[in-house]
Amino acid sequence: MSFSETIKRLTGYKAWANEITFSAVTSLPKGEATKERETRFGNIVHTLNHVYVIDCIFKAHLEKTTHPYTARNTEISPPLEELWQSVKLVDQWYIDYAHSVSEKELLDIVNFQFVDGDAGTMSRSEIILHVVNHGTYHRGLVSDMMYQVPAVSPANDLTVYLRDVIYSSKMLANQNSRRSL
Repeated sequence: MSFSETIKRLTGYKAWANEITFSAVTSLPKGEATKERETRFGNIVHTLNHVYVIDCIFKAHLEKTTHPYTARNTEISPPLEELWQSVKLVDQWYIDYAHSVSEKELLDIVNFQFVDGDAGTMSRSEIILHVVNHGTYHRGLVSDMMYQVPAVSPANDLTVYLRDVIYSSKMLANQNSRRSL
């Protein structure tokens, strides 16, 4: 599998993992998603908002445009449903970007400024790997907070995505093509 194919797969994984996470968070009892907890961002929604903000910041870096953020999160998070709609849009942007960028462009270096003012330098592929990994890390924190509700967090690991989405689809396609022979 080429590097660009891996990037495409990872952005698909990111969107899938966000979808099942937001679905689970949306189904929590009223008030649980915004209930204050002992965690870096205070609650589930604010943690998910942080991931969204970082996704937007690095999207701007990839586009070589400015972004409106002066911190790694906003003071107040939007309502869960509004945040989920915004996350879906940025997830689709990353998927579209991964499908449009060439293998060579993935190696291009992007110079940018972190919100704390420090200089940053990453390749386009490293930026995509960062947003995928960053989201995975924080979905893990969200899973821990869900267990505190108590609620069962969905399995959103890459291995589950590969098993349930990528390889189950390919297996079905292969089985169907063999049957038609």
